[in-house]
Amino acid sequence: MTSIEEAIVTICRGVDEVLPENTLREKLSAGRPLRVKAGFDPTAPDLHLGHTVLINKLRQFQDLGHEIYFLIGDFTAMIGDPSGKSVTRPSLTREEVLANARTYEEQIYCILDPEKTRLVFNSQWMGPMGAADMVQLASRYTVARMLEREDFHQRYQAGSAIAIHEFLYPLIQGYDSVALRADIELGGTDQRFNLLVGRELQKQFGLPQQTVITMPLLEGLDGVRKMSKSLGNYVGIQEPPDDVFGRLMSISDDLMWRYYELLSLRSVDEVGRLRREVDAGERHPRDVKEQLAVEIVGRFHGEAVARRAAERFAAQFRRKELPEEIPEREMTLPSGAGAAGIASVLKCVGLVASTSEGMRLIRQGGVRVDGERIEDPGLELSGGRNYLLQVGKRRYARVRLIETP
Repeated sequence: MTSIEEAIVTICRGVDEVLPENTLREKLSAGRPLRVKAGFDPTAPDLHLGHTVLINKLRQFQDLGHEIYFLIGDFTAMIGDPSGKSVTRPSLTREEVLANARTYEEQIYCILDPEKTRLVFNSQWMGPMGAADMVQLASRYTVARMLEREDFHQRYQAGSAIAIHEFLYPLIQGYDSVALRADIELGGTDQRFNLLVGRELQKQFGLPQQTVITMPLLEGLDGVRKMSKSLGNYVGIQEPPDDVFGRLMSISDDLMWRYYELLSLRSVDEVGRLRREVDAGERHPRDVKEQLAVEIVGRFHGEAVARRAAERFAAQFRRKELPEEIPEREMTLPSGAGAAGIASVLKCVGLVASTSEGMRLIRQGGVRVDGERIEDPGLELSGGRNYLLQVGKRRYARVRLIETP
């Protein structure tokens, strides 16, 4: 294990808060591997880069020699985390939770060392808990304390519904820390209240209290709102490597440093050096951004795949070359029809979701036919010919329009 000072620098990189502040140094001074916990509710099947902020921090603790507990909240997912929600969150079925959990198991080991990671499910200790045990757990926290939580307080003041089971969520998450005897728990800033409940419950059960470390919520590609599938500003870690690479290259130069801080596994010193070189004009921000994209794509798809994605991106966007692989499609025209509208063709071959979307993109200048930008949504493509269609910067198809007698 490295020195305590070096460890603190690594651990505090990108961190929002350490609570209470002085306890991290005390725990690191104990001279033993710490039990570090982070919980993830499998409410959706796929992880995006925003989820990996916590997983990266777990990896840093792992590299420092500590015990990592990746907790899958298969029990809490059926309740639904109310954090930051203005309405009661719908619960998931057991089958949905387990299906999502399986995908988490497949994805986390792109970052964590599987031989050094303890994968646990909170149904292991919550499942056997009876009704009397749950009532006893509920007795350890008051409604007044629950209403101190900002989202509960706002909903209460607004007269919005708060279901009783939502109060159980912070208690169960806190009890997870009791069951695991966690020394440190990681969570997003939106989890601050729940993480501190864990400290209180550990105290009531006569255990040493965990140190709480909160991580910021990663901004999405727009650089403003948090990364979210519902907002469409996310990068899924299982997406095709070319898509991941292209999306990362689209972020602003300022946002690039935020991503380096929260997503890169490069050292603090190395990232600082890159930033100084960019500020001094010794490196182009685009080249440094490419290094980040290669690192992240390589983490989930392999270094060789990442390098090929970088080469294809350079060929397509810097040298204006076409991608190496362009899907080939055929469209059969109705009998007697000698042509088809461009928007209909785009929809038929899967380049747009609807003809209306195709027309909108044409008006915006986002469609090319054989390399030429199209401005007329009413353009018709003649049958019996091949066309190279391009939508936006990354969607291509070679299309043959087949005439029927």
